[in-house]
Amino acid sequence: MTDDDTAKESVFLVTHADDDDAVLKDVHDGQVHTLSDNPGLDEDDVVEGRVAPDPPLEVTYRLVEVESRRTVAIEESREPPTTQERSIAADQAVGELTTEPRAGEGEIHVLTVPEEGTEEAVADVVEDREGTLSRAARLGVNRVEVRSEPGVVSVRYMP
Repeated sequence: MTDDDTAKESVFLVTHADDDDAVLKDVHDGQVHTLSDNPGLDEDDVVEGRVAPDPPLEVTYRLVEVESRRTVAIEESREPPTTQERSIAADQAVGELTTEPRAGEGEIHVLTVPEEGTEEAVADVVEDREGTLSRAARLGVNRVEVRSEPGVVSVRYMP
């Protein structure tokens, strides 16, 4: 059996990396691949490439091809949500989420939260690195910007 028979091509988020090994999560299906060595990856890197199982047991993997590698920044902005985002929030109940495509590339998520829970909601988005970075990797963007004002949180996935 060749690498071509068992290899998997996808976009992966590096969820763990140290000198000896790394763990990749496929951002499309959630499958986790533990690499038997670390070819220079850092935690939170996004890698588009191909992994293949290590013989003979095929319980660990190796990264056999890298098409691209990038980092995705998650930033908490001091800017308030845009007029469009505030308008979306005004039409939804507390606890609702609306997902809209961005003009160009990416998405905008608008969450309506209790006013007293705004800071906690922002912290939840920023601290959920794996979830936020996985979505950004699926969308092919390089930056996530979190904006807020009392009762409204917008998460902007941008190129």
